[in-house]
Amino acid sequence: MGGLMRRPTIVDIAKAAGVSKGAVSYALNGRPGVSKETRERILEIARELGWAPSGPARALSPGGRIGAIGLVIDRPAHSLGLEPFFMQLISGIETELAASGVDLLLQVTEDTGAEIAVYRRWAAERRVDGVVLVDLRVDDPRVEAVEELSLPAVMLGGPEGVGSLPCLYTDDAASVREVVHYLAALGHRNIVQVAGPEHFVHTRTRVEAFGEAAAQAGLDRARSVHADYTGEAGTRTTRRLLAATDRPTALVYDNDLMAVAGLGVAHEMGVDVPSQLSIVAWDDSVLCRLVRPSLTAIVRDVVSYGRQVALMLGEAIAGGRVEDRETARGELYPRASTGPRAV
Repeated sequence: MGGLMRRPTIVDIAKAAGVSKGAVSYALNGRPGVSKETRERILEIARELGWAPSGPARALSPGGRIGAIGLVIDRPAHSLGLEPFFMQLISGIETELAASGVDLLLQVTEDTGAEIAVYRRWAAERRVDGVVLVDLRVDDPRVEAVEELSLPAVMLGGPEGVGSLPCLYTDDAASVREVVHYLAALGHRNIVQVAGPEHFVHTRTRVEAFGEAAAQAGLDRARSVHADYTGEAGTRTTRRLLAATDRPTALVYDNDLMAVAGLGVAHEMGVDVPSQLSIVAWDDSVLCRLVRPSLTAIVRDVVSYGRQVALMLGEAIAGGRVEDRETARGELYPRASTGPRAV
């Protein structure tokens, strides 16, 4: 009987290509460190040798499971570690995956084009069984790109603008209306919403709901401005607003990081919270409870969002029909940062 066919290894590819094992590893994992020409030559040799990632998590048959799902976050890397929303979301996803032994492959990119390139590479190299998409954009090009790849995917956001992808979405408009009417009941007339980037669908939804609720409450001086979710943007925007002649008496921030930064600016400028300025944060986190005064916030169970979206993706990977689902609505939790407008 002839000898057993041995699965080719990185060493075999390195020998055939005349390069180091490190160069092969860089090429196969899509990491910098080798030229484009060398990367393509290594990948071609790997294909010719029939190489595939080893280990039980990477199935070799076309219909086999890889044992991993992907998540790409298109946000500045330096601010991501400070963003409680994503830490809670990832915690929920990991909690759900741990029970099934599935890994989470996380990557941070700098723009939408780079994010789409990651999905194409993951699909071509069979790195993941499916992906979770976050931060739905207006006319989102990622939707069509993922559909073309036939890569199982679930969108966190929607329900409009997601194409054929199943989605887990939240009724943000209802929460915005609750905040505006709460502040109006406290006597505030000059309210500013410090919203996120305009290209996000959830930003557009919140801004539209803010304008409609303000009109219903007769707040003719209410308006929205845009920032990028970072503490730096929260600081700059708040400083500009509080230095204006027509200073707002209430600020509603689209995330907790900007709200905490805004509270710091108020202290810096001698504007007392809440007697001279009320502050509301979106997404309650430990940040909102640690500062003084503690921040009024929209409370959402982001960890459960992670668990739900991981479950939905598992169903999609298994080939089942996955229906869109709506999360529990965020609830306003008043704390010490809001109070009646000073007369």
